[in-house]
Amino acid sequence: MDRFQAMSVFVAVAEAQSFAAAGRRLRMSPPAVTRAVAMLEARLGVRLLTRSTRRVRATDAGARYLEDARRILLDADEADEAAAGVNATPRGHLAVTASALFGKLYVMPIITAYLRDFSETTVSALFVDRVVSLIDEGLDVGIRIGPLPDSSLRAIRVGQVRRVICASAGYLKKHGAPKAPAELVRRPIIAATTLSRGAEWVFAKGREKIALKIHPRLLANTNDAAIEAAKEGLGLTRLLSYQIADELAKGTLKTVLSEYEEAPWPIHVVHREGRYGSAKVRSFVDLAVATLRADKALN
Repeated sequence: MDRFQAMSVFVAVAEAQSFAAAGRRLRMSPPAVTRAVAMLEARLGVRLLTRSTRRVRATDAGARYLEDARRILLDADEADEAAAGVNATPRGHLAVTASALFGKLYVMPIITAYLRDFSETTVSALFVDRVVSLIDEGLDVGIRIGPLPDSSLRAIRVGQVRRVICASAGYLKKHGAPKAPAELVRRPIIAATTLSRGAEWVFAKGREKIALKIHPRLLANTNDAAIEAAKEGLGLTRLLSYQIADELAKGTLKTVLSEYEEAPWPIHVVHREGRYGSAKVRSFVDLAVATLRADKALN
């Protein structure tokens, strides 16, 4: 096994913190992965990883080597791609992830356009309301809402969303709009099941944070269901602004307490490849960035 291949195996193990997960990512058997790392450690004369029954972690020397190895491998990949031509035709399989409703409303149209433009590609889409590890689950591109943790992923900001309180025009006409968050304790609240009974909603007024314990009258198992209940005039709900962009535009839902909103949440397109990444990833990222940045509901 050559130096670059051994380095790639080490990076995969260190990022996944698992020999088995790295083997699945690289399509190698766990014994082959173990041998590659052992050969690398023997050549360097230093232990790079510590093993336990549950997790593999980089040593201090391994952590320093990991950063250098990532940079070297990325530079090599970018050099190969540049030599092959950055305008190579996108082909092969692409795996994309986003949250469920955002994926349905915003990412699926991008995927459809991508498949229409590049006939030699296939796509799998994972739309779930949890943070998915691109590395562990073998994904190429993700669209993330909210602050990003520190990681080796490359991120491009494409917009932002707000957490808003809303209700139907009919409800507000009949009951009036609340003037302060404290009034919500006396109003019927609709919430998704991700909010437990007795949970808190946090508001902001300048630098002041206001935490309010919420007791929903209706707990819906999807955001779609909460939106429909709000449109029917059942009460007030809290959602991300993109989730009700159409309803706001039509006037079927209206926002209240806007002066108490927290800071907006950023939206990023994240991926693992450099500026000369594979044509299939680069072309999808370019399309997603242009499309999402152009959407007024996200900016």
